[in-house]
Amino acid sequence: MRIEGVGVESLVKRFGTPLYVYSRSILLDRYRTLGAAFVRRNTLICYAMKANSNRALCRILAQEGAGADIVSGGELLRALKAGFKASKIVFSGVGKTAEEMTLALRHGILTFNLESGEELSALERTAMRLKRPAPISIRLNPGIRVRTHPHIAAGRSEDKFGVDKAQALALYRYAARSRWLKVKGIQFHIGSQIAQARPYELAAREVVRLMGGLAGLGIGLELADFGGGMGVDYGNGAGLNVKALARIFDRILRPWPRVRLLIEPGRYLAADAGMLLTRVLYRKKNSRRRFLIVDAAMNDLARPALYDAYHPIEPVRRNGGRLETVDVVGPVCESGDFLARRRRLAPCRPGDILAVLKTGAYGFAMSSQYNSRPRAAEVLVAGKRARLIRARETFKDLIRLER
Repeated sequence: MRIEGVGVESLVKRFGTPLYVYSRSILLDRYRTLGAAFVRRNTLICYAMKANSNRALCRILAQEGAGADIVSGGELLRALKAGFKASKIVFSGVGKTAEEMTLALRHGILTFNLESGEELSALERTAMRLKRPAPISIRLNPGIRVRTHPHIAAGRSEDKFGVDKAQALALYRYAARSRWLKVKGIQFHIGSQIAQARPYELAAREVVRLMGGLAGLGIGLELADFGGGMGVDYGNGAGLNVKALARIFDRILRPWPRVRLLIEPGRYLAADAGMLLTRVLYRKKNSRRRFLIVDAAMNDLARPALYDAYHPIEPVRRNGGRLETVDVVGPVCESGDFLARRRRLAPCRPGDILAVLKTGAYGFAMSSQYNSRPRAAEVLVAGKRARLIRARETFKDLIRLER
């Protein structure tokens, strides 16, 4: 198995396991594919940094001209350090603090995506204190249900995100009268891993209806942010057709030629670019199951435990013999610590290396030190070169901040 021009086994010998490895060419290809699909003039692709915020990966996208979608002050600082222009950064999330608002205002970001009346008031107070008007967009919750895991649905009326149409209208009216708030746009984000274009179409139509109502009140918008959540194919054929989605957005926004379209992909750009390499430690069999116990665990890749998520798994070097049905599990002391259940794999022996594929998004970003396990190293491959972009943590790192 190779990633670009580098043998995977050589990476394991050099950097150890567990190990996250990313392909520069795949990341760039996904970004350019998306850019070629969304041909509306002045469309801005804002990378959702929560998917994977490693500075080296973010720098690649920033150099391509991407913007960034952030959800914390830490992500803002990471974005700026990676080279994203502040004028291309949007700040999302329901719980922005006054300190984070201050930081973002001082750096001059493109807009804040606001999600409640109290948040709007807090931003107004912060802007007044700094004597700097704050650019705002209101996140509309369109009440759209999508076929995805409940934990990553975000556009239903019972979800914590956004406001309904009546609330949004009231907030826009208030903001338009405020000296310290500058109305910039409108946003929606209905969830993640969405494989059909229809929910996006329904949500976008709700947005433009509200835009029409606002125009009638003399409130014009510059930005229409249609969020992210584009589904990728994890091996079940459920990826989203982004060309079809782009055509839908273009048709819906055609009556608004001066409004700039923003999209916020994260998983779509990063998932396919990464793999998690793990070493088989032991084999085990009981009366019902066969297990492969590996050195990566739920603290390294949380998605299977959190969402029962599926990731393709392949042996780096295939051994002979018939396929076996196994559970791939880690060393963490939780029954939920698994990378795959009842998976058909070629026979593996202790020391063999498995590649858990499509882990570039929400892999390392969601990892932890649970069970006092140091987090994995990260490596970026470009052609025939591989370089360390995050060192493996040590025991000293685990206790460094403790007193």
